[in-house]
Amino acid sequence: MALVLGIDVSTTATKAILVDDGGVVRGIGAAEYPFEVPQPLWTEQEPELWWAATVSAVRQVLSSARIAASDVVAVGLTGQMHGAVLLDRADQVLRPAILWNDQRTAAECDLIREVVGQERLIAITGNDALTGFTAPKLLWVREHEPDLWRLIAHVLLPKDYVRLRLTGEHAVDKADGSGTLLFDLGRRDWSPEVVAALDIDPDWLPRAWEGPDVTSAITTAAAEATGLRARTPVVAGGGDQAANAVGVGVVSPGSMALSLGTSGVVFAATSAPLFQPEGRVHAFCHAVPERWHMMAVMLSAAGSLRWFHDAVAPATSYPELVEPAADIPPGSGGLLFLPYLSGERTPHADPLARGAFIGLTLAHDRRHLTRAVLEGVAFGLRDGLELMLAAGVRRPSQIRVSGGGTASALWRQILADVLGTEVATVSTSEGAAYGAAILAGVGAGWYADVEAACTSLVTATLSAEPGTAADLYTEMHGIYRDLYPALVPAFHAAGVR
Repeated sequence: MALVLGIDVSTTATKAILVDDGGVVRGIGAAEYPFEVPQPLWTEQEPELWWAATVSAVRQVLSSARIAASDVVAVGLTGQMHGAVLLDRADQVLRPAILWNDQRTAAECDLIREVVGQERLIAITGNDALTGFTAPKLLWVREHEPDLWRLIAHVLLPKDYVRLRLTGEHAVDKADGSGTLLFDLGRRDWSPEVVAALDIDPDWLPRAWEGPDVTSAITTAAAEATGLRARTPVVAGGGDQAANAVGVGVVSPGSMALSLGTSGVVFAATSAPLFQPEGRVHAFCHAVPERWHMMAVMLSAAGSLRWFHDAVAPATSYPELVEPAADIPPGSGGLLFLPYLSGERTPHADPLARGAFIGLTLAHDRRHLTRAVLEGVAFGLRDGLELMLAAGVRRPSQIRVSGGGTASALWRQILADVLGTEVATVSTSEGAAYGAAILAGVGAGWYADVEAACTSLVTATLSAEPGTAADLYTEMHGIYRDLYPALVPAFHAAGVR
């Protein structure tokens, strides 16, 4: 039996899956870990946790599938984007990694806009300077930890630290690299202009590869740790959103994906680098050669429902919480929910944005509040979709959805009504890890290219069509959009308490 291994280094766990050449998942292993919040708005994680979890997850999946290490013919990597992993010349970690959802770098973002010029920055990188990206994290370290700054020899992204431990090589894929704010989007490589303007040593940055390219191979030491075979090829892979798009088959121009996890992402594959002139949505390279993508990111999607569940009904299962909300008519009796519980990225790059229920009356009960949360998240996703359409993305005939939130038939129908298009699940459910495995399969020569692999392995399944509520939701979305501008003075006056 020939298998490929996909490894996903996420914020809370590392998952390893084995996939055969027919696309069937033959085994899954996973190991969880925490992250730290040393100060309000800060989020950090020890890279050693990722490596220990990778070892555990890989050993689990090899054991559960009862296969020989020689059966694994290639490995693909994916993981959380934007994190800053700083290493010295001996590849020793210098400090905990600063993660994608860390919000400490507002001043550094202003400095980047000043030094590079905001319009020029967006024209080169496809993005405005936002607190989640890697480049402002580096400038923060230079300003606040100068002794450590002088020791830096390498900068890696989270999954690429795991690659280093697996292979001994410094490398990054072009999709993940383009999420650093140091990449030239059109050239699909590091931007000498931006790197020089920010006074970052270009020797710190690893070589960038296309997603299915073989970058290196498993070392003897890593083989002993994980149970894999030494010299097994490792492909570049992709950042989690690009790999997830591969996993749901969104690789052709005009196709679109929606991920409804803790964060919410609307992802559109494109044949050329597009960007929104104000940088309000992200523009990155795809994990597919000569493809790009636009991406709108809201920080609290299914995370909003989790917060509501934990705060209001912690002893209730999610189905018991959500299913009664189907009895409430669309619009939740005039109740609206703003899902800015962790600040926001799209459409408002504002770490001080806050969540809110608007329009509460004595007539509302828990069912109304639940439905309002589901609708509010859908409205936030529509904000991102509309920005992408205005920037030149084609309106899709279908959006392929994944993530824990899409298990709810009610939420899928709300999404179809609010977004105005068919919403479909797919035949796979392992998301980014499955996409990493597909990229490994292409690297192993199983398929001619990524598009051929996705056509063969990924099909649409359950779907929801826009229904009679679509017009009402269009009207309510207009009211929803007016709420943030009205409330932002209060959000900023309250600040961080």
